[in-house]
This record gives sequence, structure tokens and C-alpha cells, in this order.
Amino acid sequence: MANSPSRSSRRIVLAGGTGQVGQLLARHFHARGDIVTVLSRQPHTAPWQVLPWDGRTLGDWTAAIDGADLIINLAGRSVNCRYNAANRRAILDSRVDSTRVIGQAIAAVVRPPALWMNSSTATIYRHAMGEAVNARAMDELTGEIGGNEANAPDTWRFSIDVAKNWESEFFAADTPHTRKTALRSAMVMSPDRGGIFDTLRKLVRLGLGGRAASGKQYISWIHDLDFVNAIEFIVASQDLDGCINLCSPHPLPNGEFMRAFRRAAGVPIGLPATKWMLEAGAFVMRTETELILKSRRVVPTRLLDAGFQFAFPEWLAAARDLIESIKVERR
Repeated sequence: MANSPSRSSRRIVLAGGTGQVGQLLARHFHARGDIVTVLSRQPHTAPWQVLPWDGRTLGDWTAAIDGADLIINLAGRSVNCRYNAANRRAILDSRVDSTRVIGQAIAAVVRPPALWMNSSTATIYRHAMGEAVNARAMDELTGEIGGNEANAPDTWRFSIDVAKNWESEFFAADTPHTRKTALRSAMVMSPDRGGIFDTLRKLVRLGLGGRAASGKQYISWIHDLDFVNAIEFIVASQDLDGCINLCSPHPLPNGEFMRAFRRAAGVPIGLPATKWMLEAGAFVMRTETELILKSRRVVPTRLLDAGFQFAFPEWLAAARDLIESIKVERR
């Protein structure tokens, strides 16, 4: 059985734990006194143990899973790139292969972990905007998996196909003694340099924080404190398994989201960006507009029904807190 958060320490493995979310969780668990092991393709010095792996094949790293209380798989090539053939293959394979090999490792060890959390994404749901019936929020119980929307761009279909294959591999793993949760996470907003919040804040400060295209597409998000607390809540809730949305209960249309961001930052003006401007900018920056234009109106029904309480359910208060955290950290 997994140790409860009240006990002195737990053995926790973070696969692919070198990105923004991985570092956030590694810092949290380490500060709490847990024994943290990060699996990385690029071993490096850290306050916790870092073991090499390739994300595809079994190796010496499997010993870290034997007797662990929790493994969280965060591995996956960044989607902040152009979706050419090579990048599409890397995005898909890095997620599916790492999930498959972790399942193999859990099945092979003597003492499998009590809980396996695997990253997924809130973008798995259909594009939710437009008339009222189509704009309804997507949750784990009644939300519609996307991919069949009329006139959906190919990049949107690709992202949804990745998510579906990712979750299919996860739930197909034969790990009968390990509880499993797929984390359909929205954008995690943290004060860390280089994260999505830091990037948006820079645009706002430059006066470029206006609406994107129509501004009607929804943005789902979660404050980093709520993200960490939700992870701990799931660990402690033995009856929570399957797919779980990690997001604020209050997603906002892009226009309202950016207006609140400007208010929190004390910036009165934000120039809007048309669709063609976004396409041109994405090409120059070697990324895709899918990350901006696809509507993600996702809500965390299962967390709320289980009794989880958000510290920052509303975006304006969350943005203000994150901006203040940045000011304190960078003095």
C-alpha cells in the first residue's frame, strides 16, 4: 500500500521529471522529505537521485520502481514545435513508448508501486465553443473525446490522436496490483522561468497581451499550488482511479482570460492578434497555433465530487498570486 502523505517519507519515481511540471513535483516531494528519483534521458546533478533511461527499454532504472510508493510518468517530447512528420513521430513515440516500458517494468518487479499516475492532456476533449450546446464544459463523465469535429485542422486531430493512443497504452498495461490514474492536465501556471505563465506575462508587459483571433476559444488552466495539492489528494484518495481532469473549475474565453491577466499585471492595453498574425508568428517561432486557437473548456468534476478544494479557482486571483510570487523570487 502507498504511504499516506502524513508519514515521514515515501519513495517516489518521476519519469521524465526534468520539465516544468517534473521540477515542480520534484521540488515539492523533496522538500516534504520524500525519497525522489528522477528518470531522465540526460542525467544531471540535482538535489535528488537522477537515473538514466531512454524511455523505451528496460534497464537498471527498473530497480527504482521495485518497492516505490508512487510513480508519475511525465515523459514526452515537447509539443511546442512545428508538427512536421519527424516531430509528430517523436511526440507520439516518446509518450507511448515510455508508458509501455513503465508498464513492463511494473509487471516485472517483485513489489509494484501502489499508484501509477500517467500524464495525459485536457486537449483530448473536443473543441468546445460556439453555440450554447457546443460550448458546454467537458468533464470526465460526459465530456466528448475530440477528433471528429467538422473542419477541424489536421494539427488538432493529431494532438487528439496522440492523447487517445497515450491513454490506450496506459490502460492496456497489465498491472493488477497498481492503481492507475491518467492525468488530463490543463496548462500548469507557475512562476518558474520559461513556463507558460512566464511567457504570457512577458507578452502582457510588452503590450501584446490582447485576445487571440476571436478570443472566444476557452482556456483551461491550473495554479501550480492546486496542481501539487491535487496530486497529493489523488494519492490519499484510494478510490480515485481512471481519468482525472487537473484544471481549475472556471475556464475562461481567451479574451476574458487575457483581460484578467492584464488587470493582474497592471497593464491597461493589450494589442489583439488576428488569426493570420498568429499563423505567421507560429511559423517564425517554430510552433503551432493549435496551442492557442483550440478551445479547451474542461472542468474537474471528479476532483470536486471527491471533495477537493481549490486554493485558486478563479483566474484573476491566481494571476495576481503568481505575479507576486515572481516579484518575490526575483528581487
